[in-house]
Parts: sequence; structure tokens; C-alpha cells
Amino acid sequence: MKKLNKNYYKSLGKRIYRGRQLYLLLALPLIYMVVFSYVPMFGLQIAFKHYTFKGGIWGSDWVGLKNFIKFFGDRNFSTTLINTLRVSLYSLVVGTFVPIFLALALNCLNHNGIKKTVQTLTYIPHFISVVVLIGMMTQMFNPIVGIYGNIVQAITGHRAVDILGIPKAFPHLYVWSGVWQNAGFNSIIYIAALAGSDQDLHEAAQIDGATRLQRVRYIDIPTIIPTAIILLILNAGKVMTVGFEKVFLLQNSLNINYSEVISTYVYKQAFGSGSNFSYSTAIGMFNSVVNLILITSVNKISKKVSDSSLW
Repeated sequence: MKKLNKNYYKSLGKRIYRGRQLYLLLALPLIYMVVFSYVPMFGLQIAFKHYTFKGGIWGSDWVGLKNFIKFFGDRNFSTTLINTLRVSLYSLVVGTFVPIFLALALNCLNHNGIKKTVQTLTYIPHFISVVVLIGMMTQMFNPIVGIYGNIVQAITGHRAVDILGIPKAFPHLYVWSGVWQNAGFNSIIYIAALAGSDQDLHEAAQIDGATRLQRVRYIDIPTIIPTAIILLILNAGKVMTVGFEKVFLLQNSLNINYSEVISTYVYKQAFGSGSNFSYSTAIGMFNSVVNLILITSVNKISKKVSDSSLW
């Protein structure tokens, strides 16, 4: 038995050495996950304490669920929760269907030149940073010197309304600017799924007299549904996590009632006047727990309704 174990570990060591380059590549994301995802979990206990710099994590007083109760009773709780869900669900719906539509449309194009041109034009915005994107939006929607302002001035003869200051316009600006930036890049996975569809089915449908629209409905869409379900499950786990940078940069004193989401509220509680790290940690933990419940629930529902699921 000892000899068998010795030979096993010896052969295992040889296999690891032969694949050392692959294991090295695997080590990089593993180290990243450990450092930035698992090590920070040590600090979650701050949510159950009255954290002070003097006492540190271990020396601070234990307060139990006091910080969570405080958040649930906060007058900003319902506002931030509603704003977060509004923007996130809006983004989830639009951000799912637009890339699918774009992928189906590109798949229908027979002219390779036009197809590649459209793909390039829709992919490029993805590589624009959030800061640059907000700067472009600020310039374009400026009511005085922006494109939007000049067009309204030329048509109506009056100064345009400041769209960035309209509270109800914030969700639309956030979502559709994200669609413009990411729809082309997000459609890549659907285009790849369509490339693997059974061409025999298309040929048989053409012989039977099916139109292109009918082939899209009965062949292409069923082909990408499993992929769409998997991506939907993954995105469901991020419903409560609205991008902080973009929201914070678009936020101003006029649209604050619609733009204050949980991520920006946590930032202000942690680094604003009267910093409260315990309170902000409790809010962040609540956010993560809700995301975990959502992704688990959506996966379970998907497993019952269809054959597609993460686990």
C-alpha cells in the first residue's frame, strides 16, 4: 500500500510538472479570487460590530444585528432599494434582448463586408472607459453647447431642458448608454451559439418553403435559448449590484432621488462625513445575501422549467 501511494504521488508530481505552464496560468485567477474575494470575507464581522480604528476588527464592541436593523429602519432604505431594482431590472431586460436581436440580425446578413463593418462599429464602444463615456454624454447632452442643445435650439428657438438634471430621465440615460456601449460585445456569445446551429435544419426548412423569418423563429431562437438562460441566471446574481462608477458620475443634486442606489449609498456612508464602516459593511453584506438568494432561486426555477441551469 505504501509503495502504491508512493508511485501514485510520484506520477501525480510528474503530471503536474508536465502541465506546469497550464497550472501557472490557472494560479493567476485563483490568486486573484483568494486575495480579492475570500480574504475580504474576514472583514464581514465588522457588520456585527461598532468598528473603531482604535479597537480594530477584534477589539471593537459586538453589536449583533443593530447595523442591519438601523438600515431597514432608515428613511433611505426604500428609496435606495427601489432605485437599485429599477435600474438593475431595466438593464437586465433591455441588456438581454438587444444583444439577442443584434446577433439574430447579424446572422441573417449574407454580405460579409457589411456584417464585419456592423460588428466592428458595435464592438468598439465596449472598450471606452466609464469616465470617457460619461464625459461624452455630458458634452452631447449639454443644453447650451452640446449636440442635443443645438438641435433643440435650432428646431424650437428655445433653450433645451437639461436632460441630465431630470430625475426620471436618469434610468433611461443609464440603461441605454450601457446598451450602446455593451450590446455589440455581449452579442458575441449569441453569434457563436448561432454559428453552431444545425445547418441541415436550415436546408430542410428552405426545401419546405420556410421564409427567413420562420427559420429565425423556429431554428435560430431555440438554438440560443439555453445560452440566454445561462446568462440570465448569471446576471440575476448581480441584480442588486448596479455599477457604482457610472451611477456616481451621472449623479447630481437634481436627480439624486432617482440615482441614489445601494452602491453609492454604501460609499457615502463609508467615506462621507461621519464615516461609519460597520453600517456600510452591513449594507454591503445585505446586498450580497440578496444576490445569492436571487441567483439560487433563478437557477432552481430554470432547472424546473427547462434543462438549462448552472448546477
